[in-house]
Amino acid sequence: QVQLVESGGGLVQPGGSLRLSCVASGFSLDYYAIGWFRQAPGKEREGVACTSSHDGNSVYVDSVKGRFTISRDNAKNTAYLQMNNLTPEDTAVYYCAAEGYYNCPNYVSPYRFASWGQGTQVTVSS
Repeated sequence: QVQLVESGGGLVQPGGSLRLSCVASGFSLDYYAIGWFRQAPGKEREGVACTSSHDGNSVYVDSVKGRFTISRDNAKNTAYLQMNNLTPEDTAVYYCAAEGYYNCPNYVSPYRFASWGQGTQVTVSS
């Protein structure tokens, strides 16, 4: 059974940091692109970061460039999203997603990803 499980969300003050984890089971991440998405109340799901399955490329939405870093540890079948210098505008439910044999384009659409986790809440507030 293909499953993705996110963790690491929580409440953090502006300027703080969080590291989200996404553990895959039932399949190997070796040949999968990993995307991190977020959805705030009343807003559409937004692609935040993506790391490709084959070309070694990672892309970020402009609003998080320089603050967020996506990474993966294929040996642990786990992907990460390191989030630094968080702002209240980063508050959302964060989801990881996986898509096989996929190199991330500049704009990452959620419709391109087939497998999803359940999400983890990130709240940035003082």
